[in-house]
Amino acid sequence: MISYKDSGVDKEEGYRAVDLIKEAVARTHGAGVLGGLGSFGSLFELPSHVKNPVLVSGTDGVGTKLEIAFAVKNYDTVGQDCFAMCANDILCHGAKPLFFLDYLACGKLDAEVSSRLVKGIASACEEAGCALVGGETAEMPGFYKDGDYDLAGFCVGVVDKEKIINGSAIEKGDAILGLPSNGLHSNGFSLTRKVLPDYFADFNGAPLHEELLKPTKVYVTQVLELLGGFHIHGMAHITGGGLIENVPRIIPEGLCAQIRKDSFPRPAIFNLIASKGVPEEEMWGTYNMGVGYTIVLPKEQVVPVQQVLESAGEASYLIGEIVKGKEKICLV
Repeated sequence: MISYKDSGVDKEEGYRAVDLIKEAVARTHGAGVLGGLGSFGSLFELPSHVKNPVLVSGTDGVGTKLEIAFAVKNYDTVGQDCFAMCANDILCHGAKPLFFLDYLACGKLDAEVSSRLVKGIASACEEAGCALVGGETAEMPGFYKDGDYDLAGFCVGVVDKEKIINGSAIEKGDAILGLPSNGLHSNGFSLTRKVLPDYFADFNGAPLHEELLKPTKVYVTQVLELLGGFHIHGMAHITGGGLIENVPRIIPEGLCAQIRKDSFPRPAIFNLIASKGVPEEEMWGTYNMGVGYTIVLPKEQVVPVQQVLESAGEASYLIGEIVKGKEKICLV
């Protein structure tokens, strides 16, 4: 006779993993959540104060940054990466994140490891006022190696139809604000791991992996505070492809985002990567280079917006302006 456990799937470990995350998940649940963990589907009631609600969704994963986390046995930060990659994306349309679901796949489930991964997601959800309403943990022996995990997520938010932000309001003379990143965030790690293979090497007096595993910043709270009082014309989350690929996604035809490369601090980790033979063009086309989120707005609103951001503990830099042009972005 042979059991499911004999084939490599331990259901009891799965039950233990759920028990370890229940409290953290429950802290993310607000009035909109109907029901708890364990149902076949997650129920969420749309907020009644939104006049004409439009749902905005986004999905993403952590990518090969996970390899570093598992190599150094630090499982606590990549959950925030998973949430932030999705939530920051839907935020670009003015959407408030409502709920999040995660997908965790592995070769052999370790409840302690999986719970730390999910608790990182729950903590980020709680910070952003978003409910972690469910997910899937898939144990797939023979498909993933023991010790390997993949982590992805799916976020749904809401915005009033009249308040959707898509870049169509951007016009010549608008200013571009940049919000600082927390380093690499969760992009470019295939290149990073190739040029920086020693995760325990010294970097400014600490092991390099501490810098590499800094989590993606969650911009939700700071940006939502702006949307009620200012005319935000466009926003871009700076992920894979850096400013070069992400900012043009919101720029109307005939306009160009002219960005000054020396207008914001460049974190030292990017200088280290460049010193390993990565050309500047490749750096700017791969990494965020220090800017994790951009906001396009009328130039007369720059100072008051920066004041609001500063009061929320968020730095910002005036990194450029919108000009006429055939190319949608120009770095100078």
